[in-house]
Amino acid sequence: MMFGVHLPTLNAVLNGTSAALLALGFYFIKSGNIRAHKHTMTAAFLVSSAFLVSYLTYHYRFGSTKFPGHGPLRAAYLAILLSHTLLAVVVAPMAITTFIRALRGKYVEHRKIARFTWPIWIYVSITGVVIYLMLYRMY
Repeated sequence: MMFGVHLPTLNAVLNGTSAALLALGFYFIKSGNIRAHKHTMTAAFLVSSAFLVSYLTYHYRFGSTKFPGHGPLRAAYLAILLSHTLLAVVVAPMAITTFIRALRGKYVEHRKIARFTWPIWIYVSITGVVIYLMLYRMY
């Protein structure tokens, strides 16, 4: 089987891993464990970056995949896809900015944007997995 056929599965795994790391990072910061938060969120950033490379590679080489369903399920899929896509475009520069502010020790500025970045980022990660399941595992 061609490697490209496996990229959607890899993308879903990377998105799921990112969501788990984001949740864990949130737990650590709420628990006051700044060191664990830093390591976990760095891992989330790296996993999400790997996802982006894999996603762009797949779509460059193989194009888009059409949803095979119809009716209300198709409408639900398209609503999830639209919100996911729009928020993915928004969250990429937000995540970079949030990450750079933390690396530079600008924690007040980091917290100001992180409270908006985190919920969008985790939504995009989770809906990425949902989109994969709807496209590749429902039919």
